[in-house]
Amino acid sequence: MTMDKRNIAALLVAAGQGNRAGGDIPKQFRAVGGKAVIAHAFDALAGHGAIGAVYVVVGHGQAETASALLTGRNVAGFVAGADTRRGSVRAGLEAIAQAGGADFVLIHDCARPFLPDEVTDRLLSALAKGHGGAIPVLPVVDTLARAEGEHVGGIVDRSGVLRVQTPQAFHFDSILAAHRGWGEQREATDDAQMLKAWGHDVKSVEGDERLNKLTYPEDFDQAEIRLAARRVTRVGMGYDVHRLAAGEELWLCGVRIAHEKGLSGHSDADVAIHALVDALLGALADGDIGSHFPPSDPQWRGAPSSRFLAYARDRVAARGGVIDHVDLTIICEAPKIGPHRDAMRARISELLALPPPCVSVKATTTERLGFAGRGEGIAAQAIATLSLPALS
Repeated sequence: MTMDKRNIAALLVAAGQGNRAGGDIPKQFRAVGGKAVIAHAFDALAGHGAIGAVYVVVGHGQAETASALLTGRNVAGFVAGADTRRGSVRAGLEAIAQAGGADFVLIHDCARPFLPDEVTDRLLSALAKGHGGAIPVLPVVDTLARAEGEHVGGIVDRSGVLRVQTPQAFHFDSILAAHRGWGEQREATDDAQMLKAWGHDVKSVEGDERLNKLTYPEDFDQAEIRLAARRVTRVGMGYDVHRLAAGEELWLCGVRIAHEKGLSGHSDADVAIHALVDALLGALADGDIGSHFPPSDPQWRGAPSSRFLAYARDRVAARGGVIDHVDLTIICEAPKIGPHRDAMRARISELLALPPPCVSVKATTTERLGFAGRGEGIAAQAIATLSLPALS
């Protein structure tokens, strides 16, 4: 059986409240290693070469938050979840069906964000061999005992017990039919049991300890420790200058500022964003803004610099990186930056999907010395701090 990327979809279930994890936000939106759990889980699915589309199921009122945390990613669709996991999965499957369906689907819990590619490979291989479904499992290594009030009861034979993980992989039409035919009289917390009840076989494949579910506060602590051991901090610096000229618009940090002159350049000449793009690319050791957007290319004439910054942001994400902090210094005599600082920080924060406290915008003058002091141009310096996988 040939696996065509266009025929494999993934459904990321992120509609829970995660109350046992503590904190004041659902656990799928909490950050681990500087990156939201939902973003870790989405990237693990979308980054696998065989998966063509990833749909995200979110709870009531959560779509805006999820969308912001997945900025720059190709989400096939956000789906409104239900009161139960089964209902949320059913809603996601119906959304995939309305979009044209798929041959195979992987259903994954957002609370298991660290999905290794090799687990996905094993699941898809089982489907390719004709199994109706496939799930990752691990053996139970601890002794199991029945609870008898406050006392320990008899020992349970662990040789016949497995720990079930996600994602679970299925032929799309079969699992959709199982969900549609399940009814409301009984609940199911596992899609594989629904498929088995529908008469299909489910193959078990080797799972992975990295897929352990994030449930309690200590699970998040352990995840932070594991991620920190596999990541490095990289810092990049950017610098840019543009000439002030009459008849031009003045854009700084993606904000248009009323001024008697504007900055002249091939694009909108936003000197601050250009410096920041170079800082991000520098931290990646990925060239500079001119190598990615050459001034000789007419398609960039007059282009908004926000496009360049979104591109650099996506380059960081493609490398598995996280932007921890950016710091901009704008060097000019006029206009005064102070009245526009909050708007500039908000716009950079929006473009980079960073919390405002992670964005610094400052200004200084040259005491009327040099080209900036004479009002001939504006310069900007930027520093970007990234967290990247150690081998990136």
